[in-house]
Amino acid sequence: MEFKISRDFIAQIEQLISENREKELQDLLEDIHYADIAEIMGELDDSGAIYIFHILDSEKTAEILLEIDEEVREKILRELSSKEIAEELDELSTDDAADIIAELPQDRKEEVISELVDVEHAKDIVDLLRYDEDSAGGLMGKELVKVNENWNVLTCVKEMREQAVNVQRVHSIYVVDDENRLKGRLSLKDLLTTSTKTPISEVYIPKVDFVKVDTPDVEVARIMQKYDLEAIPVVDELGRLVGRITIDDIVDVIKEEADKDYQLAAGISQDVEADDSIIELTRARLPWLVLALLGGFISVRLLNTFSGAMDNHKELFFFTPLIAAMAGNVGVQSSAIIVQGLANNSISGSLWRRLIKEILLSLLNGSLLAIILIAGSHIILGVSYELGLTVSVSLVSVIIIASLIGTFIPIFLNRVGIDPALATGPFITTSNDICGILIYFTIAKLILGF
Repeated sequence: MEFKISRDFIAQIEQLISENREKELQDLLEDIHYADIAEIMGELDDSGAIYIFHILDSEKTAEILLEIDEEVREKILRELSSKEIAEELDELSTDDAADIIAELPQDRKEEVISELVDVEHAKDIVDLLRYDEDSAGGLMGKELVKVNENWNVLTCVKEMREQAVNVQRVHSIYVVDDENRLKGRLSLKDLLTTSTKTPISEVYIPKVDFVKVDTPDVEVARIMQKYDLEAIPVVDELGRLVGRITIDDIVDVIKEEADKDYQLAAGISQDVEADDSIIELTRARLPWLVLALLGGFISVRLLNTFSGAMDNHKELFFFTPLIAAMAGNVGVQSSAIIVQGLANNSISGSLWRRLIKEILLSLLNGSLLAIILIAGSHIILGVSYELGLTVSVSLVSVIIIASLIGTFIPIFLNRVGIDPALATGPFITTSNDICGILIYFTIAKLILGF
């Protein structure tokens, strides 16, 4: 059951800290999961969070370091000596330890690494630090279980017992050759039901999904999601097994990518959080607001061009927001579906077939909405059928064009290497507003003859 953190509980924690009742606080937090303690520390001031960190044992605090907010973690790490940080990292897997060291200044990185007790652990961490954090190499951990294809089952079991001591969870058993090249995987069932003298080469499964160290993290996430993998091996340029990526790391990648796409769709060009400074938030938001403003200027200019039409048919003006809103909404709907399909790698077939399908869909939706608009505008607003027909034809045309733009732009951006999530935000909305107004008054001019 999830632990619920109440305001009263936080107040109790704060009181124990202020009264320096260390033992009572330790007892209170003893059975609470480290993720919940990290959340508790986020509710406290910096001194309170640091106090809790110092009174807990390193086995729990090491896990807490991974869960707490980056700003709090940075302050805690500044309070710890290089030796104390090394003690925390000794409790973590290599990939998690490498992530924390990567956040330290260069001079402290070297100091912390030199303080690590386990030399092999230190070597593995240093090896991971050389990879791009957004690649498979930057995600992977060194802890895994592997066996040689030339061993027999008895030797294999003996070696696995020794290796498994350093592995928190054994997802797969990988098979390598004498050069450490990945050959396949070993089924635990086959291992248990095969004679102890049988060579591994006769029982292992040669088919195994893997990624290379330079594979982008989003591609790793797509592969693991597609094949429902809990872990995937990582090989270097020569096909040698160098690590594995587990599902917990991929969940973080998927969340980060979703947050990034959501911000892009909302017109935020940088990765920011609510607690960032006003300057950082302004830098992230301002570019798209400027684009929206420029789009607004163009819309105003178009309206000014057709000012004569509104002198003769003032009712046209009142339908302008409706046309612009429908254009923006349809464009965002179309682009959102395409962006989601691109992210899931489920977009297939030719672009022309997809555009034709979008035209037919828009024609159907537009026609139904146009019928409602003609009837509603005449009955409720009392406008003439001629004006109602003008607005309705414009609405159908705008819906078709907006859906085509919303479909084409994300696919085009994806093909030229730009994140298609850009297409679901102000970019599509602004462009469709402009197109909508232009189409609306052009059709009105043709039908009403002004």
